[in-house]
Amino acid sequence: MSDPLILIPARMASTRLPGKPLAPIAGEAMIVQVWRRACESRLGRVVVATDTAEVADAVRAAGGEAVMTRPDHPTGSDRIHEALLTLDPEGRHDTIINVQGDLPTIEPETIRAVFGPLADEAVDIATLAAVITREEEKTNSSVVKVVGTPIGPRTLRALYFTRATAPWGEGELYHHIGLYAYRRAALERFVTLPPAPLEQRERLEQLRALEADMRIDVAIVPAVPLGVDTQEDLDRAREILESR
Repeated sequence: MSDPLILIPARMASTRLPGKPLAPIAGEAMIVQVWRRACESRLGRVVVATDTAEVADAVRAAGGEAVMTRPDHPTGSDRIHEALLTLDPEGRHDTIINVQGDLPTIEPETIRAVFGPLADEAVDIATLAAVITREEEKTNSSVVKVVGTPIGPRTLRALYFTRATAPWGEGELYHHIGLYAYRRAALERFVTLPPAPLEQRERLEQLRALEADMRIDVAIVPAVPLGVDTQEDLDRAREILESR
């Protein structure tokens, strides 16, 4: 893992908060704030992958790099795969980190944490989770839970992802954070797989990888970063970044 590439997929067609990549936060578009946090991780090259010229223009105006992708991709993984082939057809980048474009307050340390599980060569994909501390999140179907077996002090091997409250019984529950690090070969295989039955039932793309016997390990981080999906989330992100 010598040369990671961070890709940030961004699309304007949000149903709950239309145009959110360009929503202003602390004087800059949200997508620019995410790009800055990714650059601060110092893991490698950072590129925004978008289907909207205005998003690319905003990133480039801030000094960043952007690549245009097709507008019809069904998932963010498909979008970053197209971007990867455009940016690096010769295969120089061996690890691809997918940072969601609606995480403007994410800490650089959180992005770096997703790189850790790939130290084990048997791991195909790495992702993140945090211990659920709020009771209402345990039964909230919009909060995706990781069911995994501990393989280290702060690492799980993922067995399942679900919107249900799981596993049953006493013990910690883990809130999945949708930030991924793929080995290049794993991403290239993943995008060729058809949607899987459990993936379609739970509406969770990562289950496609597990159903195909790909290994996903999970690094446990202290907290879930704020994802901006609503106006309330946007107001909170503005409050956080404007106070820094």
